[in-house]
Amino acid sequence: MIKHIVMIKLKEGKDKKENAIKLKNNLEALTESIPGLLKMEVGLNISGKPSAYDLVLTSKFNNPDDLDKYRVHPEHVKVVDFLKKIVENIAVVDYEMLDA
Repeated sequence: MIKHIVMIKLKEGKDKKENAIKLKNNLEALTESIPGLLKMEVGLNISGKPSAYDLVLTSKFNNPDDLDKYRVHPEHVKVVDFLKKIVENIAVVDYEMLDA
């Protein structure tokens, strides 16, 4: 099993909170449209620390091939296109879950 974790820091601006909520909703909607995406959790940051990211995504896939298919799926690409407009920084970790 593969775990895919993404931390996103959004650009500052008056629409930052709205963009975070829209991104969260768009990501969560992917669970219904992408085969191979087993589970997804999206959280909005509650910390005011300067080092904190604004949103975290944790998702699970059976194998690396399912993760690769997710990355190029047209519905995911739409979310990424929106993300590119609002993102300041992003960090990603993909790893194999040994106890899955």
